[in-house]
Amino acid sequence: MGERSVTIRDVAAAAGVSTATVSRTLDPDGSGGVSEKTRLRVFAAAAGIGYRTNLAARSLKTRSTRTVGIVAPELANNFFMDLAEGIEKELSAKGYTLLVASSDNSVEGEKKRVAMLADRMVDGIVVIPAGSRGEHLSSLHTGGIPVVLVDRLVEGTRIDAILSDNEAGARSLTAKLLEDGFRRIVFVGGDKAVSTARERMAGFKAAMKAAGIRLNRDSFRLGGMEVEDGFAHMDVILKSGRPPEALVAVNLLVHLGMERRLLARFPGRRTEGYMPVIAAFDESDYTPFLPACRYTVAQDTASMGKEAVRRILERIARRKKGGNGFQEEQFQTGNTEPQIIRLPVTILKHFQDR
Repeated sequence: MGERSVTIRDVAAAAGVSTATVSRTLDPDGSGGVSEKTRLRVFAAAAGIGYRTNLAARSLKTRSTRTVGIVAPELANNFFMDLAEGIEKELSAKGYTLLVASSDNSVEGEKKRVAMLADRMVDGIVVIPAGSRGEHLSSLHTGGIPVVLVDRLVEGTRIDAILSDNEAGARSLTAKLLEDGFRRIVFVGGDKAVSTARERMAGFKAAMKAAGIRLNRDSFRLGGMEVEDGFAHMDVILKSGRPPEALVAVNLLVHLGMERRLLARFPGRRTEGYMPVIAAFDESDYTPFLPACRYTVAQDTASMGKEAVRRILERIARRKKGGNGFQEEQFQTGNTEPQIIRLPVTILKHFQDR
């Protein structure tokens, strides 16, 4: 037979207190009025006899697993992982554990991942949406599991969202190129099903219109948010008869693909020597080393993570106080209305002259 598990009765006996005192002391939500002297004695006794909290039993009792899930479109994207890391740090400080999953840029994959997290009884879910529709997220949210969106909005939902000011960022980014004297500027990449791409495109259009520049279909190379999309778009641009002077990349991955294609030019091409100026969303540790990069938009991932954690924990606390599920009318009045928070971005310049 195996060794008997250490219980709170054993801790109580070792500390010379009641089991109720041990239970209140070990409660992650607070010490329940236990004095500091007693609290330290209980913790010392628990450590001395090797007591470990039975998380499954505590979850059944408290109806809380102290876990939050996050579903991101992909795990290879630096921006998404920076967000996840920031959220994990904030949650850890609050006594929560983060479970990370990838939707693989698929709404169907997203549905499966959020269902899996729900089956694991997470207390809440942070979602970076893969598509433009989110009825499955709204259903989950109103059914009892708080959901907060980060980075992107979706239609068909009334859920809290923490976003960057994408339109203003793209407008400022494009304005920088215009101030440098460029006029033939092309917007590259972007999936219209993704709100960030639509907002950034709108910012680009607004800046060009303000400068009195008429846009046409050649002002855009749309499609995709991945490295291979940037590579393919840049390939077409390099082969064009009159390539643009400057380019605005929708995100970091498209930007990387564009730079990769520029670096892969073969000697003897008629486009040899052409080097556009690129301005792109998303700063990273290595963007200063990309030869065509002049400007980047730095998003405040730390603040996004803090706001996401603040909102999800508020929703979790409200659920615990109000019962199992959310009723739709709860969102009609008072401070239960969903909040859309847009955080400012910063434009960084990487070199002075070309």
